[in-house]
Amino acid sequence: MYSEGMSTSERLIESTRELLWERGYVGTSPKAILERAGAGQGSMYHHFKGKPDLALAAIRRTAEEMRATAAGVLDGPGTPYQRIEAYLRRERDVLRGCPIGRLTMDPDVIASAELRAPVDETLDWIRERIAGIVEEGKEQGQFASLLDGEEIAAAVVATVQGGYVLARASGSPAAFDAGVRGLLSLLAPRPA
Repeated sequence: MYSEGMSTSERLIESTRELLWERGYVGTSPKAILERAGAGQGSMYHHFKGKPDLALAAIRRTAEEMRATAAGVLDGPGTPYQRIEAYLRRERDVLRGCPIGRLTMDPDVIASAELRAPVDETLDWIRERIAGIVEEGKEQGQFASLLDGEEIAAAVVATVQGGYVLARASGSPAAFDAGVRGLLSLLAPRPA
């Protein structure tokens, strides 16, 4: 499943990332991690203090990857509207849900300040970045001056996260796509 050159600790982190996305924290047992990683018993405790430590490393890696992916489109070319549109329309595995957003539904992650921190920091980072883009668009006259960048950013993140929930509930990405189209139509610059 993993490349020959991948270290045991890397295989453990990647396996945990996948299992957290699929099963959540409670459903991710040390045995399942070891089996998926192809690692022997005791490997987890050789590289990590235990499941919480390994989960934290996996959540941090997922958060870093999510921020890098978001930055790739939010910091890319185009007008502020086009960059927000690129973020909303970027390729996603909608029916699997968001690997970070899904962790907010996991009571063990939310109950742990340490596990919750990278989740919260990532969602904050995305909101702050989008708010800045909205403010940039207001300065350029692309968005109405009355728009609040933080409120629009919260609406963008809520549309994405809520779109995942609706898509998973219906078994179809159509609801996610409809939410994105609706938000983009509300944000679309009006001709002067």
